[in-house]
Amino acid sequence: MKKFGPVIAGVILIAVIALFGWLYFADYLEREKPSIRTDQTLVSVGKQKNIGIEYTDNRSGLSIIRVEITQEDQTRLIAEEMLSKRGTSKKLLPVTIDAAVLKLKNGPAVITLSAEDHALIKNRSVMTIPVQIDTIPPQIYPLNPLNYVNQGGTGFIVYRTSKPAPVNGVYVNDVFFPGYNLLLQGKPVSVVFFAMPLDGSNGRTRLTLFARDDAGNEARSQLSFHIREKKFRSDRVNLGETFLNHKMPDFQTQVPELQDKPLHDVFAYINSTLRGKNDQTIAAICSTSVNRRLWDGAFLRMSNASSTALFGDKRTYYIDGKPYGDSVHLGVDLASVAQAPIEAANSGKVVFTGDLGIYGNTVIIDHGLGLFSLYSHLSAIETEKGKDVAKGGKIGRSGLTGLAGGDHLHFSILAGGQFVNPQEWWDPNWIANNVTNKMSF
Repeated sequence: MKKFGPVIAGVILIAVIALFGWLYFADYLEREKPSIRTDQTLVSVGKQKNIGIEYTDNRSGLSIIRVEITQEDQTRLIAEEMLSKRGTSKKLLPVTIDAAVLKLKNGPAVITLSAEDHALIKNRSVMTIPVQIDTIPPQIYPLNPLNYVNQGGTGFIVYRTSKPAPVNGVYVNDVFFPGYNLLLQGKPVSVVFFAMPLDGSNGRTRLTLFARDDAGNEARSQLSFHIREKKFRSDRVNLGETFLNHKMPDFQTQVPELQDKPLHDVFAYINSTLRGKNDQTIAAICSTSVNRRLWDGAFLRMSNASSTALFGDKRTYYIDGKPYGDSVHLGVDLASVAQAPIEAANSGKVVFTGDLGIYGNTVIIDHGLGLFSLYSHLSAIETEKGKDVAKGGKIGRSGLTGLAGGDHLHFSILAGGQFVNPQEWWDPNWIANNVTNKMSF
């Protein structure tokens, strides 16, 4: 039996070598094709088009990847890469299609993406994508004059484009306000509400209509207008120990890193960092709006309430005679009796309910086409996210949650995610002259 030992060992060794050899060469004998995926749906190509292409082969690995474009039976090579190293299973290839460099004409073309692997019998995948070459930018035609806009107020413009432009709107300096596409008297138009900055001024503030078509072609058109200056108030607010002892512990509980901080440092953090985060959250909530008008007529003002703070008020806070930051009030504070009923200022859809930092218990309503209303410091919320609300419908009760020092409602209006003066929206004459007379929709 001993004389067969070496034979058996040799057989086992050969089997092991054969197994590893088979595993090693199996990838070369496989028949699985590489996969190809683009980072976007390609329909049209403008003057320049940037696309990302992902090539994958998890067996023998990628060998050759290629991008071509064919027009009128002439094929141009856009990109090609040889991957000599076996085992490259994934490759991300960024590509720029430049119509001028490739001498492409406006009209149909076909983009071809291909890949080969390292298998003994090469596996090849090909993806063909019919596209339209379109290097002509859209034209923008304003349909109503933009005469006057108040500092801190809402602007409104109606316009059309010479061809479909999925991305369109207004730039106020570098801030973009997206437009909404509608049918007006059976014809496609776009409308946009935008916010004029509190410090907007003639000569320094630029308003630019913008449109980008499917091919990526862009157009800009400067708007002529006049900004009406508005004087905003300044106020000194003294924060006493009673306020700090009553309010700051709640925020220390919410923000663990504030637990051992002095109360005046807690307030400084809340008034700056937390305020900024809360406003970013609000802007994100108000970045998507229903593509139709939900509101009708002037917005309701809280009944039997006096204004305790106005939009644009600049507040400087003092503790023990020392300044601890400032803020600009981005709404109107309205006070009546404690836990007064709060009504929806106009019809719309509730898009947020809950605690919102310095704003406390808050409700945000989408009124369509980028217009929103916000109700904060509520003692109770009596509606829910996703609910359609009617003008005058009850949504909660006033309170002193958040950073409120007394029972009241903080009411705001937002256009395109930016705060604007609510007082304009309480005025039926302003609405008629600046919105509804410009377009009946």
